Amino acid sequence: MSNWNKPLAIVLLLSALVLVTQLVLAEDVSMGEANQSLSASPNITELVTFVESAVTYAQENGKDMALMEFNNETGSFVDGELYIYAFDFNGTCIAHPFESDWIGENKFNEIDSNGILATRNMINAARGGKGFSYFIFPNPAHDNKDELKLGYVMKVDDNWWLGSGLYLSDTSASFDQSEREELVAYVDEALQFAKDNGKEKSLEVFNDPAGNFTRNGRYIFAYDYEGQTLALTFQPELIGMGRIDVQDPNGVYFIRQMIDVAEAGNGFLCYIYPDPSRNMTQVLKLSYAADVDGTWFLGSGIYSEG
Repeated sequence: MSNWNKPLAIVLLLSALVLVTQLVLAEDVSMGEANQSLSASPNITELVTFVESAVTYAQENGKDMALMEFNNETGSFVDGELYIYAFDFNGTCIAHPFESDWIGENKFNEIDSNGILATRNMINAARGGKGFSYFIFPNPAHDNKDELKLGYVMKVDDNWWLGSGLYLSDTSASFDQSEREELVAYVDEALQFAKDNGKEKSLEVFNDPAGNFTRNGRYIFAYDYEGQTLALTFQPELIGMGRIDVQDPNGVYFIRQMIDVAEAGNGFLCYIYPDPSRNMTQVLKLSYAADVDGTWFLGSGIYSEG
């Protein structure tokens, strides 16, 4: 290359690098905006630190003193929307600063407005040491309106655990009862098909985008109890992969929760997942999972409108 062309080449190269950088940054901003209402990530660190500090306080000061402090509405463990609640592993509430009538009540089988066994899901997470989960709960800052909440729990010892949570107020999270009933009927139909036709044939149908169980964007997923993917219609590249450690954008181990739900027979859970009808945009999903024969389970879900 002649000397007089070198400056021009450098200018063109720098221009191209600037353009690529701008495109990458624009894409990052766009994705951030798309997921902003679904993610509590700017506050997750604060939430985790808050619960960790409460666990440390309980371990250093003893259970009685800790429960007294956690039950105090004006105590050191009420900070804006963050507050500590405590349960034993049987599901009995032993501390809640804003629900004093709960103290001593067993909430193990209590469901939220979407049919989710919220306390049971939190207990399962706490048994593993710590973890996140979603549930619907009244927000006192919004006239006790039912809103989506991201909870974080930690085990204190083998007898009890603590939790707190963040409201995702901008996320539409209430699903009509009729929608949930249709979802259960759809999964029950797939469950009966699997029992009548066997695992191999059923998985072939469930994995077929043009099959009888792919309907208006709705599909059947299936996993074994080790978290291996057996059916996932719109993500065939994941078939055969172990996904037990997969988390959603807010840190929820949703495959583990599915396993817990299915091992109990059936049930609902919430998590954020790509919606095939919206170009795989991350959207809040309410799923219903059910055990097939003790070795694998199947389910399906419906997505939030916004």
